[in-house]
Amino acid sequence: MQLEKMLKRFRVDKPDKFRLADYDCADTCGLSIDKADAKSMLTDGVQRLAEMQERLYAENRSAVLAVFQAMDAAGKDGAIAHVMSGVNPQGCQVHAFKEPSAEELDHDFLWRVAKSVPERGRIGIFNRSHYEEVLVVRVHSELLAKEQLPSALVTKDIWEDRFKSIRHFERHLVRNGTRVVKFFLHVSKEEQRKRFLARLDEPAKRWKFSMGDIAERKLWDKYMAAYEDMIRATSRPHAPWYVVPADHKWFARIVIAAAMGKALEEIDPQIPKVEGEALKELTNVRKALEAEGPSSGK
Repeated sequence: MQLEKMLKRFRVDKPDKFRLADYDCADTCGLSIDKADAKSMLTDGVQRLAEMQERLYAENRSAVLAVFQAMDAAGKDGAIAHVMSGVNPQGCQVHAFKEPSAEELDHDFLWRVAKSVPERGRIGIFNRSHYEEVLVVRVHSELLAKEQLPSALVTKDIWEDRFKSIRHFERHLVRNGTRVVKFFLHVSKEEQRKRFLARLDEPAKRWKFSMGDIAERKLWDKYMAAYEDMIRATSRPHAPWYVVPADHKWFARIVIAAAMGKALEEIDPQIPKVEGEALKELTNVRKALEAEGPSSGK
C-alpha cells in the first residue's frame, strides 16, 4: 500500500464518525516483511525527514509540533528515538511532560506546554502533552481538585470547555506558522501485558516498570473512552490525529516517519537563496581565497 493511502487510513478526517473500535491495534496494511525490509523502509522515511528538516531549519519561517499520546508500553519513547534518529539535534527539541509542578498547577492547563512550543525552523516533540488534562485528569478526578480552579468552573462541561481551549490553542499555533500533527499509539491490552512481562523478565528493562502501570491498566476501559472522546473533539484538518496501530513497533515507526515527512512536505520549506549584493560579496570572498593559493603551513 502506498504511503499516502496508508496515512489516510489512520488519519482521523471525519471525527464526528470516529470510533476507536474501528481501528485494529495489529493492523499492518497487509505488509508482511522481515526485519531487514522494515528497517530499510524506516531508514528511507528517516532520511526523507532529515532532508526536509534541514530545509525547515535553513528557511527559519515555520515549525512542526508532533504530539505523542499513548497508554504505557505502547512504544512512544522508542518511536521518537528511531524516527528522529537522523534529524540534526540542533533543529529538534523533545519535551517529556510529567506530573505538573506546583508552579505549573498555579497556571492554566495550557501554560506549561505553550512555553515549550518549538521555535521557527525546529521540530518540537511532546512526549505526552496538554492532552493529559483531558485524559489522566479526567480518569482521576482527584487530580482536578489539585488544580485549585474556582468551583464555579468545575462543571459537567469542563471537558468540552478544555477541548474548545485546545482547539483554539492549536489553531492559533497553525495561524502563526507551527504545523501540528498528533499521534495516538494504539496498543492492545494483550500486547501491553506481554510488554510488561518482558520488562519484568529482562533486567535491563526492569527500571521502566512501575506499580502505577498496573493500577492504570485496571482503568483501561475508562482511558479508551477518554481517548475516543478526545480524538473526536480535537482532530481537525489543520491539526489531525493519527491513530497508529502499535502492536507491531516496526510498523508504528514507519507510519509516524511517513506522517512527519508529509507534514514537512506540505510546508515545503526552501533553502534561502543568496542573491544580489550578498552574492557579489561571496564571489569576492571566493576570489580572495583562491588568490591566496595553497597554504604551506601545517
